[in-house]
Amino acid sequence: MLKRLSVYVFVSVVLAACVLLGIGGQLRNQSGAAKVDEQNKDRKKESVTVYTARHYEADSVVFEAFTKRTGIEVVEVKGTPEELVSRMKQDADDSDADLFFTVDGGVLNFAKRENVLQPLRSEVLDSQVPAKWRDPDYYWTGVATRARVIVYAKDRVKPEELSTYAGLTDGKWKGKVLIRSSSSLYNQSLLASFIALEGADGAQRWAKGIADNFARVPEGGDREQAKAIADGIGDVAIMNTYYVGQLAASEDPDEARIAEGLGVFFPNQETTGAHLNISGIGLARYSKNRDNALKLVEYITSKEGQTLLAKESFEFPVNEEAEVGEPIRSWGTFKAQQLDFGALEHYRQAAIDIFDEVGWP
Repeated sequence: MLKRLSVYVFVSVVLAACVLLGIGGQLRNQSGAAKVDEQNKDRKKESVTVYTARHYEADSVVFEAFTKRTGIEVVEVKGTPEELVSRMKQDADDSDADLFFTVDGGVLNFAKRENVLQPLRSEVLDSQVPAKWRDPDYYWTGVATRARVIVYAKDRVKPEELSTYAGLTDGKWKGKVLIRSSSSLYNQSLLASFIALEGADGAQRWAKGIADNFARVPEGGDREQAKAIADGIGDVAIMNTYYVGQLAASEDPDEARIAEGLGVFFPNQETTGAHLNISGIGLARYSKNRDNALKLVEYITSKEGQTLLAKESFEFPVNEEAEVGEPIRSWGTFKAQQLDFGALEHYRQAAIDIFDEVGWP
């Protein structure tokens, strides 16, 4: 009887231990799962999603440097400005966008007006970016600028022959002017700036004069205009400065050779100044990672971030402490247009209409 009782007690103890071990294992598993969930949650927080219409390798280099410094991953979602703004509007508070990054002051104003941004303020930003490169209501901050200038063949054109954008409408340049098509946002903003500064009639005369002096029907991007100068198709082109820098730094010997034959001229230095446009970034209205977004913007506009961006993209930095290399340094200082960037959006449709009227394809 005692033996049987002892066996029962032993079995009961073993069963109880198994139950306790099972429960303990479940608790440990649950605790471990909870820790994993918490780690995954923290990992998700350590990211920032940028909706970008700037498809530049230079930006990815800067983002990678930011991630290396902070541990915060940058997720890029690319598209046209219209696509990205439309998506942000449609998704509303379900949007995963934290920042909107784009070229062109008019596009930044468009995003602000479409109510997909919210104000972004910090003392760090105020100290790093001069007020002239920031939205007065703090909906976006400038990151870099670019000038649209006259680029010429050094072996065929003397810089003293050049003066203003309007100077290229003179008959001496007939069959010698290269430029992108009227669908180019850069050209639309350039003409919009003329409308804002000189009125629609003056802008139309300029567009008509340039169209009359085309070296060929507009085609390709700014790089193609530079190549056309090298091929002798035309003698002068209207281009963004940073393309010349990119050609000069290219590992392709043909592109580097093309850059060697190009001169850069900043027009209208005694009048309204060279056309200057901006790349900027704004905080998405429904950002889920506001702190990380702010950290990224502060890094991009810091001396370190700006120096790296200028080195990689050949754009002009907005932070005056940033360091620039060649060929930016060789271009020196210049007078730029004084213009509210919102005017580029305001007059864009009028510019498109003028292009159509003068037969600029």
